[in-house]
Amino acid sequence: MKAFISEHLDLIVNQLKAEQLLPEDFQPRIQIDNTKDKLHGDLACNLALMAAKPAGKKPRDLAEIIVQQLEANADFCQKVSKMEIAGPGFINFFLSQDTLTSVVTQVLEAGEAFGQSNVGQGEKVQIEFVSANPTGPLHIGHGRGAAVGDCLSRLLEATGWQVTREFYYNDAGAQIDNLALSVQARVKSLGPGDASWPEDGYQGDYIKDVAESFLAGDTVIADDQQVTANADANDLDAIRRFAVAFLRREQDLDLKAFKVAFDVYYLESSLYQEGLVESAVKQLVANGFTYEDGGALWLRTTDFGDDKDRVMRKTDGGYTYFVPDVAYHLNKWQRGFKKVINEQGADHHSTITRVRAGLQALKVDIPEGWPDYVLHQMVTVMRDGEEVKISKRAGSYVTLRDLIDEVGCDATRYFLAARAPSSQLTFDIDLARSQTNDNPVYYIQYAHARLASVARQAEEKNYSWSLAATDCLAELNTDQEQAVLNLLARFPEVVKKAAKELEPHQIAQYLRDLAAAMHSWYNANQFLVDDAQVRTARLMLAAATRTVLARGLSLLGVTAPDSM
Repeated sequence: MKAFISEHLDLIVNQLKAEQLLPEDFQPRIQIDNTKDKLHGDLACNLALMAAKPAGKKPRDLAEIIVQQLEANADFCQKVSKMEIAGPGFINFFLSQDTLTSVVTQVLEAGEAFGQSNVGQGEKVQIEFVSANPTGPLHIGHGRGAAVGDCLSRLLEATGWQVTREFYYNDAGAQIDNLALSVQARVKSLGPGDASWPEDGYQGDYIKDVAESFLAGDTVIADDQQVTANADANDLDAIRRFAVAFLRREQDLDLKAFKVAFDVYYLESSLYQEGLVESAVKQLVANGFTYEDGGALWLRTTDFGDDKDRVMRKTDGGYTYFVPDVAYHLNKWQRGFKKVINEQGADHHSTITRVRAGLQALKVDIPEGWPDYVLHQMVTVMRDGEEVKISKRAGSYVTLRDLIDEVGCDATRYFLAARAPSSQLTFDIDLARSQTNDNPVYYIQYAHARLASVARQAEEKNYSWSLAATDCLAELNTDQEQAVLNLLARFPEVVKKAAKELEPHQIAQYLRDLAAAMHSWYNANQFLVDDAQVRTARLMLAAATRTVLARGLSLLGVTAPDSM
């Protein structure tokens, strides 16, 4: 309905221009919002406030002119039963009963497709997320990235984008050397307390697991690689390959338990093997954006808005970490991804300017501000009112698998996606495990289960409904039913907005609101009443609400149980 009202307001603006009440170059940003109080209608508009000064009129006087013109439109008045001018000049719209109840038919006809749109028009978008170093189990921060990234992928698919999910493995560099040395030490029966233990070695119990598997001569399969251990404690390269494959497999198993899958796994090591890093560096040098100083090669990132230039190649000949990132993103562009979204931890914030500067310096027509970034803040895990900081297996942090095993996949996914990524998140294990209305995921799933129970009871009593029974929908006139209808009608708009703004937590908040409205309706009204018209209308609304709850939960990767 917002689009319908906006279209008619655009016509009014053009009419006011034709009547010379508004200047020809006036281009208002018409804002139509949902009202917080039903007494103020269903929707409210600020057009009169925005246009009053250009029109040389008081906002309320201009609002009266706008309302008069809208009232002269019969088609508009079929959908909007009443308009009121409120406050300094807001126009409040009261939707007709037919308009409100039409959403029930729309949902039931569309089914799971309700809320889908074609905003993306089939364009390609790549979403890179998780991208954990294969040096240990996935921690809770990786879990938040996995939840947000996967939900973003689902939202963009629902709005017409062709999504590619990609995982970038940092399988090269100092951290991989430390991993290999740590496993080698364990293979040689050394422990973290021994004098010969690597200075920057990894100390979790999982290192011992890798070492034992290596000594056993095991074969591990990780995505597209199969690696067999040779059990040679002195073959550091073999240990490195085996350890990376072992931990890649472990991470993949954790992600499968989290219901996250990827289309592409890209290895940092391949950038070096295929000469892509060297090629990118040569192009930057050729373009004149580099210089040598102190034995290092520098990139003039200040030419592109950075606060200082950055070292590309260190004095020892190795590249700094953002250089392969530049080569990697050039590869993304060359693969045809004109829209790329990187979901990463907030600790990657400093790399954004450097990567974008490097891409601009390549001079390959990559637009400024490409790619897009969604950065998530840290997660604090609490139990019994105290922070949980370590996991026995990981040694120094809480793993994603710890949470999945303790509270389940649904609660873990919901809690990690339910707040804006830019906000720090407290994950309360006790709340996530509770079966109370204070637990938001339980509260939403219980709303779905209640409606499923109504459907089962109706079937047992041979009560049914059909899409032809639209006349009975006029019976949906209680305050609680009107609230549910309003929220159902908002769902497509919420999906579009959440996808556009890259904020899956908007879906989580919407579902809490819809669940609250549904529980209020359920508690205040009986469904299987004797009056056939009322009963059929309520069964249809229940079915529509159940459909939207399930669809919204699916966008978060959370199940919609029929019983609890």
